[in-house]
Amino acid sequence: MRTVYLGTSDFAATVLSRVAASPHAPALVVTPPDSRQGRGRKVSPPPVAELAKELGTELLQAASVNDADALARIRAAEPDAILVCAFGQLIREPLLSLAEILNVHPSLLPRWRGAAPIERAIMARDPKTGVCVMRLTAGLDSGPVALRAEVELGEDEDYGALAPLLAALGGGLLVEALDLLADGTLAFIEQDDEAATYAEKIDPAERRLDLARPAANLAAKVRALTPHIGAYLELEGGERLGVRRATAVVSGADGELLVPTADGALRLDVVQPAGGKAMPADAYLRGRPVPRLA
Repeated sequence: MRTVYLGTSDFAATVLSRVAASPHAPALVVTPPDSRQGRGRKVSPPPVAELAKELGTELLQAASVNDADALARIRAAEPDAILVCAFGQLIREPLLSLAEILNVHPSLLPRWRGAAPIERAIMARDPKTGVCVMRLTAGLDSGPVALRAEVELGEDEDYGALAPLLAALGGGLLVEALDLLADGTLAFIEQDDEAATYAEKIDPAERRLDLARPAANLAAKVRALTPHIGAYLELEGGERLGVRRATAVVSGADGELLVPTADGALRLDVVQPAGGKAMPADAYLRGRPVPRLA
């Protein structure tokens, strides 16, 4: 299959690497322009752009994939299929009807349509999650699903471990879908809209750990936001203490850093003081008083 690939993130780069190693390697990769990223706000290319350059694949960095110039470049590539993964831009007509568009989405659709499906699955303490290959339509992740793969979601799994696993699964599924599409045997099943849930983008206010909530829910939030976003506790004076790993407990032992919650305690296992690096809680407590919460 002759393909064009649209993606942006690390997740999308992992999927691209799998497709690029298959017989369906993209003739063109489309990604947004370079942008300011990280604490230093350094201008950097998206991960997909970096990988496309390494692969020697033709690259287009477009602020809007629906613009006439971008559409012309995609048409010129003559794709049999357009592949989309964590792209971050809405795709509209006439691009939407240019070719079959397959989208890799990291959830078990129709559960967790939307911007933050991995984080929301962890925060909800779902027993399982997964990845789907679906047909992209005008609706929000509402198109019919062709292939899916499930994974168990453990109580200790954070975003940093789960996202690469789902990306690797997604890349394999996408290649399988392209093989079936080339054979004319790729079949789709409509989603049950009544069962849909929505994975809203993580709001900055959600990063704060509300100790009026159950400890297990707080531990799940820490896992969902680690390492890419980060949860925190607010201390006296307005300082923030980042929390990178935490465990719900009924009681603790001497030397442990515990904070009370609605139904027990949250043991802080790895923390990150303002302006510092992440460290085990016992290392944080050396030479410091127990932090006072706001």
